[in-house]
Amino acid sequence: MPSSKYDKSTKELFKEFVDSFDPPPEKGFPELSERKSLDQGGHFTRQEILSWFQEHYPKLKRGTVNAHLIVMSTNAPSRIHHNLRPNGADDLLFQNDGSKFRLYVKETDPRPIYKPDIEQEAADDVENGEDTESHEFAYENDLKNFLANNLHVIRSSLSVYQDGDITGIEFPVGNRRIDILAMEDDSDFVVIELKVSKGYDRALGQLLRYMGWIEQNLAEPGQKVKGMIVARNISEDLRIATSRVSDVELFEYVLSISLNKIEK
Repeated sequence: MPSSKYDKSTKELFKEFVDSFDPPPEKGFPELSERKSLDQGGHFTRQEILSWFQEHYPKLKRGTVNAHLIVMSTNAPSRIHHNLRPNGADDLLFQNDGSKFRLYVKETDPRPIYKPDIEQEAADDVENGEDTESHEFAYENDLKNFLANNLHVIRSSLSVYQDGDITGIEFPVGNRRIDILAMEDDSDFVVIELKVSKGYDRALGQLLRYMGWIEQNLAEPGQKVKGMIVARNISEDLRIATSRVSDVELFEYVLSISLNKIEK
């Protein structure tokens, strides 16, 4: 029995796209007639790659393709939240802006971003006294990482979304990112928005935009998309705003510490 074309990983399909990106104009890319080829420094757009996948691999979700664009772009900071292969096999693209990409050029482009790079930059900022914003950023990261590893503190039925090497931590939705994309009972999507201090009513609009994106680009027909806002304090305005939205829940987190005496 012949194998399915979907047996290839999404990363392998990206390389297939790159290999076939310079088609003649009659194959659906008339704008390429006046554009440099990829090996000459040419670029392709997000919409072009989405269209290519829709034509050749229509079962692959747009959200999966968008997430892999982040993973395989060497200068995308949020790639650190996904499983990167240490041998450089994922270092395929360079993101010119939110919608244009080109091939990564090892000899001339900046070194690819990996998680240790981000952590070292934060440590250097603190050491140099540049900690006005870094403490708040680190705190938000800590909250995000804690919840991602302990979603059971909200409900035991929750788990972080996973699609191959793509995780739901800072899941890309267009040019924005969901803090945590989770699954409930391996069935429904749950979009979790984190606020390290107080959650105001404007957070609801942001959350609903993310939920709509997941519903249109990732969810199957009939699959539910729910939302959660987690904050240190929930404002009264946010309580009122969400009172008419049945599929959005609010949570306040509480930090605590305990000490154990060490006997000498």
